[in-house]
Amino acid sequence: MSAWFAQHLTALRDALRRLLAMPLNTLLSLLVIGVALTLPTAGWLTIENLRKLTGDTPGVQQISIFLALNASQSEVGEIESRLQQASAGSWRFVPRAEALKRLQEAEGMAEIIGSLPKNPLPDAFVVTPADSRPESLESLATSFSTWPKVAHVQLDSAWVKRLDSLLRLGKLIVMLLAVLFAGALVTITFNTIRLQILAQAAEIEVAKLIGATDTYIQRPLHYFGLLQGALGGLCAALLVTAGSHLLTPPVAELARLYGTSFTLQGLSANDIVVLAAIGGTLGWLGAKISALIHLRRIS
Repeated sequence: MSAWFAQHLTALRDALRRLLAMPLNTLLSLLVIGVALTLPTAGWLTIENLRKLTGDTPGVQQISIFLALNASQSEVGEIESRLQQASAGSWRFVPRAEALKRLQEAEGMAEIIGSLPKNPLPDAFVVTPADSRPESLESLATSFSTWPKVAHVQLDSAWVKRLDSLLRLGKLIVMLLAVLFAGALVTITFNTIRLQILAQAAEIEVAKLIGATDTYIQRPLHYFGLLQGALGGLCAALLVTAGSHLLTPPVAELARLYGTSFTLQGLSANDIVVLAAIGGTLGWLGAKISALIHLRRIS
């Protein structure tokens, strides 16, 4: 076991030596890999922020339950009990007097409301569902409409469906970009390993003549691809984080102008680890394919 660890440690040191031997080429390769991983990562982060924004913005995904005008206090309490049993999410009760007061405060409505003989507005519940999927919202709205003393249930399901469709389309585009740039990352590592094999062809031939196995020769190349990909992933994380920090103030200011508060979500520590792991895996794959193909040509 100690010999196995020693072999891998030697291969890792050899890979690090190769990375540090050409710092400019290594830096350029890391930047290219970082940009390749940055674009799909930024797209995914944008979609997650949009989901968070629509989920946190009041009124975006809410169901309004309007009761009948003759609903009594006990019947209002029964509706509240049904909401608790349904576990539909959070809700708030809006008494008809409060609704009328808010309407009177609107510009140009005070005189109109004052001329009415009685309050025409009903009591209402505003529900913010825990599950914001369009089919779930429609199912809840249908269920609410069957409850006693419920006169009307309002849900902008068309808007929610459009938003959900746009987010799913964006997610598909990000996935296609991720596959495309993953192929580009594998290709970059493939070509880098090919050039290294061609440059060290004589050294590899001598190593084979004195008994070196293909596994022994390939191991440093695999580590090289792994390290290059992982460092490229960290470079992508740095670029995305820098972009998030630059965009956070203007996004917060824009949200404030629309009367809400929103903080742009950046990459978490787990996201950075996953990004480095993805880069390392793709780099290792490119190195393995390149080594298998090109080492066979060296007898």
